[in-house]
Amino acid sequence: MPRRRRMRFATRTLLLQFATVVLVVALCTGVYLILAAQQLRAEAESSALGIARTLAEDPEIRTAVVTASDDPGTPRAEELRDGSLQRIATATAARTGALFVVIADDHGIRLAHPDPARLGEEVSTPFQRVLAGHEVVEWDTGTLGESARAKVPVRDAAGTPVGEVSVGFARAGVFDDLPPLLAVIGLAAAGSLLLAGIGALLLRRRWERLTLGVQPEELVALVQNQTAVLNGVDDGVLAIDAEGTVRVCNAAAERLLTVRQAVGRPLAGIGLPDAVREAVSGGRALSEAVLGDRVLYLDTRPVERDGRPLGTVAVIRDRTELVALSERLETVRTMTAALRVQRHEFANRIHVAAGLLDAARVQEARDFLAELAERGSVDFPVPGIARLRDPFLRSFLGAKALEASERGVTLRIAEDTQLLGAVGEAEDVAAVLGNLVDNAVGAAVAGVAPRWVEVGAFDDRDALVVTVADSGAGLDGRTQAGSEAGSEAGSADGNGADTAGSADADGVPDEAGPVHGHGLGLPLSREIARRGGGDLWVIDRGGDDHGAVFAARLVGVVAAPGTAPHDRAETGRPQEEDR
Repeated sequence: MPRRRRMRFATRTLLLQFATVVLVVALCTGVYLILAAQQLRAEAESSALGIARTLAEDPEIRTAVVTASDDPGTPRAEELRDGSLQRIATATAARTGALFVVIADDHGIRLAHPDPARLGEEVSTPFQRVLAGHEVVEWDTGTLGESARAKVPVRDAAGTPVGEVSVGFARAGVFDDLPPLLAVIGLAAAGSLLLAGIGALLLRRRWERLTLGVQPEELVALVQNQTAVLNGVDDGVLAIDAEGTVRVCNAAAERLLTVRQAVGRPLAGIGLPDAVREAVSGGRALSEAVLGDRVLYLDTRPVERDGRPLGTVAVIRDRTELVALSERLETVRTMTAALRVQRHEFANRIHVAAGLLDAARVQEARDFLAELAERGSVDFPVPGIARLRDPFLRSFLGAKALEASERGVTLRIAEDTQLLGAVGEAEDVAAVLGNLVDNAVGAAVAGVAPRWVEVGAFDDRDALVVTVADSGAGLDGRTQAGSEAGSEAGSADGNGADTAGSADADGVPDEAGPVHGHGLGLPLSREIARRGGGDLWVIDRGGDDHGAVFAARLVGVVAAPGTAPHDRAETGRPQEEDR
């Protein structure tokens, strides 16, 4: 059986409003009609009473009624028909439009009546109260039908009631003005209903425009679904209307953007960086932004309904761990390439040593092996590589040098490099140092020849301090040089690096431009360095003879010569599971 289609809420509201107006108009019309009828009755009774009083005070009528009352007999109808009372009553009824003007004596005998045939007869309605001296105003039915009548006593010279004057207005005559009044009331009611219908239609259109045609039942479902979805996902959701006001901001968005109570506030007033605000406001559909120590991926889409722009919705995802994993994978790739080169080169040298032994050139083989033991298994084309005794740094920077040489950049070791301890925590060191070297190589490639990158390595107790400089054009004023936090780390911790330049508040530029990376690796490297109590900062923005100089301090990654590197728990660095 097909499902019956439910009436739309706006239509139900329209009908309810119209029915309410109809009931109100009908009620008001009924009350007005009742009041109008009562007023017409009151006016008729008042008119009848006024006429009756006037006639009762007329001297001629009083004299005639006193005379008739004093006569013990019953007057004859023929005499009354041509009498003065009949003429006065007939003239008064004709002049005032009354249904009747009746004059009676103290026995209720009609002395004047509209129907001459009834003269001399007793009146058909009670007259005792009038003869008792009371005025009577009532609606009553007599020989002439129902009427609004007033009865007033006629008094003699001593004030004693000796008769009555009764004046009545016919019911139909009383309500002669009611039909025109009903027509006016009907027109007013119709106009009221018309205005009510127009108002209800306008209200319906306004309602549907405000709710975008969504019915209340659907609105309830939308709110329930929105609450369930927004609070049930780890992604942040931020919705901005067409005026730039935040309308939706779930808990995940507040956590990722580090904002509080953003709903109802302008987007420009909740304290977001320019890059994040531009991305969230729809300036770019897909973008990445760095906020603090987080790398955020923002998927922004405009929202429209029926061609009407409603605003923008941004889905915010935390990609910090993913980008960090990518950096570590890149490090592993570099280390793997270095190991491959080492294996190949070592195999070649073993073949050389074996050939010398096969040729009985023992002394030459010994000299070759001694040189191999002193220089290492691979002779990387890195000027100053001999200053590094740590095998991990030699292999890692050697692999980086091979990659840099393919791009026409020479990687060299600084003359003041001094690293006596053994380097541990290879992943962290490779992630930070590799990112700095890659950015420096990119900056050198963008510069002019000769293109070079210089790496310095120093140890300070259990801390490793590295500096990376390049031949590029520097930061070109795109960032503030150095950081207060970096400067304090350099001076207070004694890292041995030159921190004369001041850095920005974040230590490194979040957006160094296309020359010094895409703005993601540096914050991640800074986060890795700060996890163990170190830092990453800018020493020099660049000058005429060199480009930018970056420095990083990694605490707890260097062990004394001949010992293994300290464990994180021993050096105070957070355990891996605490990251």
